[in-house]
Amino acid sequence: AVVSTQSTGRINLSRMRAIVQKVTKASVTGERYPRVCPPDPSPTYPPSVGDRTTGSIGKGMCVLLGISRTDTEKEIQWMVNKLVKLRIFDHPESGKPWDADLLQCNYGILVVSQFTLQCVVNKGTRPDFHGAMHSEESIVLFRLFLRRLREVVPGELVQEGEFGAFMQVHIQNDGPVTIPIDSPESLSQQKVKPAKPQKQQKKNKEGDTGVENVAEQLEKL
Repeated sequence: AVVSTQSTGRINLSRMRAIVQKVTKASVTGERYPRVCPPDPSPTYPPSVGDRTTGSIGKGMCVLLGISRTDTEKEIQWMVNKLVKLRIFDHPESGKPWDADLLQCNYGILVVSQFTLQCVVNKGTRPDFHGAMHSEESIVLFRLFLRRLREVVPGELVQEGEFGAFMQVHIQNDGPVTIPIDSPESLSQQKVKPAKPQKQQKKNKEGDTGVENVAEQLEKL
C-alpha cells in the first residue's frame, strides 16, 4: 500500500507510487495558475486549460507519478530502473506479447506529477493528502526523476507534464493496460544501482541502433 494508517488515523508510512498505462498516444495540455485562490474568485478562476501542449508521445507508456513525503533519491532510482525494464509491449521482432520494454521498442514515455496518488480515504469522505511531499521539495525529486530517466532513454522520447500546473491529460489506453507500481518498504536498507546511460552504442551487423544492447545491460542490474 502507498499509505498505511493506524487506528488513530495518523499516517505512518508512505511510498512512491506510479500508475503506468500502456498507450497508443498520450498528451498533456495546461496552464500554470496560482496556488492560493484570490479573495474574490471569478468564473474564470482557475483559468481554463489552454491549447498549449506541454508533452506528447505516440506509442509507449504514460506514467502518473506520486511522490511521498518520505521518498529519497533511492526511490527515484528504483522506480526509473523498474519502468525502463517493464515488459508490457509486444516484441518488435517476434510479436510475442508482454516481452519487450521501452528501449527495445524505441517508444516514448510521458511522465505527469500526480500528488493525489498519495491520498487516503480510510477515515471520512474527504481525501487526505498528508502523505504527499510538499511541492517545494517534490519538484526537486520530480526533476531528478526526469534527469535519471533521460540518462537511459533517448531525451526526445521522454516527455513531461508541467509541474504545478492545471492540466488535462489525454490518454489513449492500449488494451487497456494499467499497472500500479509501489516502491518497496525495505528500500532504505537496499543498495540501488543507477541505470546505465545510453551512450557509445555499437551498431550490430544489420546496422541497428543498438537499443537492444542497452536493454540487455539493464537486465543485469
